Amino acid sequence: MTSADTPAVEAAPPGTPRPGGPAPLAGRTVSRVGYGAMQLHRLHDDRPAAVALLRHAIDLGVDHVDTAQFYGDGFVNDVIREALGPQDDVLVVSKVGATSDPDGPLPLRLAQRPEELRAEVEDNLATLRTERIPVVNLRRVDSGVTAVPIPDDQVIDLDDQLAELIALRDEGKVGAIGLSSVSLDVLRRALPSGIVCVQNAYSLVARDDEDILRLCVDEGIAWVPYFPLGGAFPGLPKVTDEPAVLAAAARLGRTPAQIGLAWLLHHAPDGLLIPGTADRAHLEANLAAGAITLDEETLAALDAIPTRSPAVP
Repeated sequence: MTSADTPAVEAAPPGTPRPGGPAPLAGRTVSRVGYGAMQLHRLHDDRPAAVALLRHAIDLGVDHVDTAQFYGDGFVNDVIREALGPQDDVLVVSKVGATSDPDGPLPLRLAQRPEELRAEVEDNLATLRTERIPVVNLRRVDSGVTAVPIPDDQVIDLDDQLAELIALRDEGKVGAIGLSSVSLDVLRRALPSGIVCVQNAYSLVARDDEDILRLCVDEGIAWVPYFPLGGAFPGLPKVTDEPAVLAAAARLGRTPAQIGLAWLLHHAPDGLLIPGTADRAHLEANLAAGAITLDEETLAALDAIPTRSPAVP
């Protein structure tokens, strides 16, 4: 990342361990536990605190940050631009497929048409003040959990969307293309486009996309689950409520959330996590989950937890 107004900050000390160890993403090696920046919008009224929190993540070895222009109507990207400098060498991943709608019934609306995807990429470039976004994820609505209505004019053919993103990649504005909230069929159709990562809703209690995870492993595509602890909306099961998770946490002296994150790292070879928070202590706990070793007995007990969350509620 580069910025015209990047503050004078120090990069993480050389040799800082990567939280969770290393894994490949878009031709680079990054920390398996990164940072999902969406929750920074909760610090909208305290911008210095938001910048300081992101800096703390980088100081602890995070070099993979997930964002979107529609997070906080551009606020989150503004924080990233201010907090990161070229010396940090952080891989910033953004997404398109929705846009901010602060005056609407919901704070965002779908923006799936090719021209809307291009506009979102341009907006990301402007707020991040960079000439290229290393990875851009196409956030579709084929699967997963969403509270955003899907108008008829937002049901767009995958090929039309990929054609626009490939054009943006050819222009140098996008480094690589990923997918989010997609079905197995859509992923298979997209493979010739050079997909580098997939972000789908997935957790210990919501494992409907196991076949997609396995295809990602077979194809060398990074698996980056969102909602890693379940419970994204009222009525959906939470990893932290599971008796087996609570028992493992008590036995290992960890929090239930850390156990849920550690299971994901053990379950998916080279899988990446992007847990988000606006709290410093919670950030540190999330990153510490990358150092947890789960023995075979504990893994067997966690694996036995049934998936209870449908792909589309």
